[in-house]
Amino acid sequence: MSLEEAIDDATHFINFEKGLSALSRNPRTGMEQRGNRKWLVLAAFAGTALVSQMLWLNFATIAITIQNRYTVDESTANLLTLVFPLLYLVFSIPSGILIDRKGYRVSVLWGSFMQAAASCIRIYDESFYALLAGQVGIAVAQPFIVNGISKLAADWFDEDEGAAANGIGTVGMFAGMALALGLTPVFVEHWGLRTAMIIFSLVSVAAAAIYALIDRKSISASKESTSSISFGPVLKDKRLQLLFFLAFLGLGFFNGLTAWLEQILAPRGISAIDAGIIGSALIVGGIVGAAIVPNFSDKFKKRKPFLLSCVIAAVCLTYPLGMGSRFSILVTLAAALGFFFLPAFALLLEMCSEVAGEKHTGAATGILMLTGNAGGVVVMLAMDAIRFGSPSYDNAVYLLVVLLAIALFASVFLPETYGAKPIEDK
Repeated sequence: MSLEEAIDDATHFINFEKGLSALSRNPRTGMEQRGNRKWLVLAAFAGTALVSQMLWLNFATIAITIQNRYTVDESTANLLTLVFPLLYLVFSIPSGILIDRKGYRVSVLWGSFMQAAASCIRIYDESFYALLAGQVGIAVAQPFIVNGISKLAADWFDEDEGAAANGIGTVGMFAGMALALGLTPVFVEHWGLRTAMIIFSLVSVAAAAIYALIDRKSISASKESTSSISFGPVLKDKRLQLLFFLAFLGLGFFNGLTAWLEQILAPRGISAIDAGIIGSALIVGGIVGAAIVPNFSDKFKKRKPFLLSCVIAAVCLTYPLGMGSRFSILVTLAAALGFFFLPAFALLLEMCSEVAGEKHTGAATGILMLTGNAGGVVVMLAMDAIRFGSPSYDNAVYLLVVLLAIALFASVFLPETYGAKPIEDK
């Protein structure tokens, strides 16, 4: 072989290797890299997000048990749950920065292992403050896990699968909420608090290990940039501003409704157990809806009409749910509200990712979740304050309807985001 032939062969080989490398780095063209593995990665993430939500609400249904066991007042016992939205406000932006700089995988791995370690602290049930320390650790880890879904969907899935991917991720979150509300009191009653905490910590460790094994390697090189993250383009874009506002209203509505549902229904003769069933119907309906509605959004390549439909349905269903008294009808209304409204969360995440583009998805998602959790805190406090000392929560129900009406009005002005130019390309 001549020297020229050898050089020519070497050049072809190098170009071939470069082509393979570029293919593997490009999430939109690396079909072999993605293949069926993207669904395994998404399922592993959904499992980790499920555990995060489950650990958050472990103590929501056993608050009285916690008060009696540790001789603490109601406000102190509720800290085990309330630390999550408060710390989300603090760590949502840092998690978004990490996701944009190092990729969602680094963020989710860090969050899942911290979550697993913190869940083990709760096994020491001799002290209330050990439980609180564990909850604080899990709360810090939560945004690093949950905020990764939009970046994961953008990296692994095509645009016409993005809403479905976000929907599956949110299904995991809703399922975790339902499991926490249903399983925790049963475990505590039958086996005691320590055994329940051991079970949940084992599940958390297993979820972290499974995720680490399945999502072993990032497929997008651009997300591992160490360049500085600029929030200017994200905060200045009017489309994102409107999405952040809708997240504030939407998550505020959901958190307010679920937090005060028992008190809203109690004056109408609905027991705490029945209110819990109604709340579970809301979440189960959301799980089904999040698995179905985003798929239709992908199929028709439209986001705005489906988001508007979700909000319209919520406007129609919220008032009869808050003012009704027949248990069977309330369960049906709650399931319908969950089915139609909760998929809006997956649509907001996907729309945020489409507008932000790959470079800014982590930061934009972090701000979206930040404003959403801020809305949750503000609306929960407002619903209590607007009663003006009255035992009735009718004014709170009116407030929820008004919030939805404002969200519907604002959604009308939101442009279609499917196929739109992201902010970095404008």
